[in-house]
Amino acid sequence: MSVQNERSRPVDRRVRVQGSPVDAYPALAPEAERGAMRRITVVGEEVLSRPCREVTEFGTPELSALIDDMFLTMYVADGAGLAANQVAVGLRLFVYDCPDDQGIRHVGHVVNPVLELPGPESRRLVDDFEGCLSVPGAGLPVPRTDRAVVRGLDKDGDPVVIEGTGYFARCLQHETDHLFGHTYLDRLSKRDRKDALRQMADRREDVFARREAKAARLGR
Repeated sequence: MSVQNERSRPVDRRVRVQGSPVDAYPALAPEAERGAMRRITVVGEEVLSRPCREVTEFGTPELSALIDDMFLTMYVADGAGLAANQVAVGLRLFVYDCPDDQGIRHVGHVVNPVLELPGPESRRLVDDFEGCLSVPGAGLPVPRTDRAVVRGLDKDGDPVVIEGTGYFARCLQHETDHLFGHTYLDRLSKRDRKDALRQMADRREDVFARREAKAARLGR
């Protein structure tokens, strides 16, 4: 097929759940209805700076409950992704509900993710704004590749492959970084890192107040 025909093909705009399109999906993932709020860790806490452990037990009530709680916590904080160590659990797991640059919504979770980025010959870096629920109120441009693939497992141990472009590719890279004990601050210059920490100091209380208000609206 020619490039022109490929570009003219209609885009499937259905929501992608665990990488697969679905015909209908609610505003909040069903997991959030079962979840309980957890406190989000803040940069400087030790759990955010150490590599997370591989998940070795699948299909357990504990793992399902953690994922449910992470979805609800992410929504209350108006996040697009959340890693397990951001709720003080040092396991290799993250959840996401994030649009790509075409406006297609991607929802799901990945256990024991392995990130794959384009090779140097096809890699395109995009310097764009990035924030983090564990650095409340701060945000600065961070260079990331415009495409990314994550391979891992779901909560039952079945394989998943998640492909992302644009903003969603940024999300996949950001959350995988967390599982290695890194935040986006680690990708900044010393000057920009200080700027981000100043932003957080100035704005964090307002962020916490908004989270409390949203939790109340959701009845949590």
